[in-house]
Amino acid sequence: MQSLRNVVINGAVIFALLFGLTLSATAAEPTFEEVKALQAFEEIKVLAEKGDSFYQAYLGSYYAQGRGVRQDNSKAFYWYQKSAKQGNDFGQVGIGFAYSLGKGVRQDDSKALEWFKKSAKQNNRTAQGYLGKIYENGKGVRQNKTTAKEWYGKACDNGFQLGCDNYKRLNEQGY
Repeated sequence: MQSLRNVVINGAVIFALLFGLTLSATAAEPTFEEVKALQAFEEIKVLAEKGDSFYQAYLGSYYAQGRGVRQDNSKAFYWYQKSAKQGNDFGQVGIGFAYSLGKGVRQDDSKALEWFKKSAKQNNRTAQGYLGKIYENGKGVRQNKTTAKEWYGKACDNGFQLGCDNYKRLNEQGY
């Protein structure tokens, strides 16, 4: 029985080393959700490495959120950038957030604005809603609630409820 246990432990260590994971001798067994996240991560990574811009952006989000992998904002930015350079709006909005928040890259409001605009022009509702927030708060741009309302309206038109709520709020304020 002890030799079987040693085989299982050694196999787990080899698996962990192959996939860059670390194990603790006292760690509990992973949950079903953790196993599924790791499997999904590995599948997405394969497709991203083959050059698929959607999966590159998706892989960036896994690194940004620490889903199935240790959170790493630099790797998230790397994958968002690969995706965005191919014109993927999800990758572009990822870069926008990275620059806006200084995650994985030096914080830069003007670069964030540039990437959000690229994504918003492709009707990415998240980018459109965030542009509304940028203009409403004057973050890196001159504050302009009329322009903010326009961006919120576009986000709303694309089904982004928060954009609708913010549009209504600004409309009630007379903008």
